[in-house]
Amino acid sequence: MSNESETEAEEEAEAETEEGLQNGDVVKLAYTARTVEEGQLVDTTDEEVAADDGIDTDQQEFGPRTIVLGENHIFPDVEQDIYGKEVGDEGTVTVAAEDAFGEYDEEEVRTVSKDKIPEDDRYPGAHVDIEGQHGHVETIIGGRARVDFNHPLAGEDVEYEYEVLEEVTDREEKAQGIIQMMLDMELDVWFQTDSVEEEQLVESEDDEDEEDAEPEYETVEVEKETLYIEATPQLTMNQQWMMGKQQIAQQLTQLLDIDRIIVQEEIGGGGMGMPGMMGGMGGAGGADIEEALEDADVDAEEIVEEIEGAEE
Repeated sequence: MSNESETEAEEEAEAETEEGLQNGDVVKLAYTARTVEEGQLVDTTDEEVAADDGIDTDQQEFGPRTIVLGENHIFPDVEQDIYGKEVGDEGTVTVAAEDAFGEYDEEEVRTVSKDKIPEDDRYPGAHVDIEGQHGHVETIIGGRARVDFNHPLAGEDVEYEYEVLEEVTDREEKAQGIIQMMLDMELDVWFQTDSVEEEQLVESEDDEDEEDAEPEYETVEVEKETLYIEATPQLTMNQQWMMGKQQIAQQLTQLLDIDRIIVQEEIGGGGMGMPGMMGGMGGAGGADIEEALEDADVDAEEIVEEIEGAEE
């Protein structure tokens, strides 16, 4: 075969591998995962499948999951099988234990003082957290407890059956799907291009004076592609959000190719939005409240006396 023919064959092969779904695409999947050996249900998007396995379906929501290919939102072996697929395609992938929940490690079964375990959890089978590690109690004898810190599915090969239901291309739907995947909750979102003022360094044309001269800045107006997220009480109480909002913001900014994220809170029914940058606090501070009370000429001592008098 000539060099020219080899080059053409390579180009055709590359073109074929780039067809279908690829890295960075956002898709909705339906799937069910079970252990290979005993068929134990690991995860599913199908409520009927969960109910048939005795799962309390009232405690969680079921439905297609949105994932971003290439972001490790699902096991890499499953992700690799999806590449090149089209909407409507199905697949079955067996994920080896070492690539799923890890091989079973005998050294992760350790003896600890039972005093490290809450009194209500001192029984075989109880799930406990000890010194930052999660495990389950195997036995308790005297003042000692045998705790297995392996993942409950360690050593198990897992079989995934999946179907690609949809490729998500709408930006707001993408944002909602990614947020739901990260936080397991639905939030209202919208995109907006905002004009904001920024201080930018003025570059000096005189190189000789650069070392001694004070840096000069000028105020310029720039456009920022912004994702707005409407805050809810559920969001402010979400543990994942409270512990990792900065990381979540960074991921969303990269995945959605935007400049910034603003979480917007609405107080009361007047429609007054109270925006705050991700990780910051929106709304009025204590100083504003004090000023408002002073303007109203409110005497706190008089109010207390009136209340006490009414009670008598």
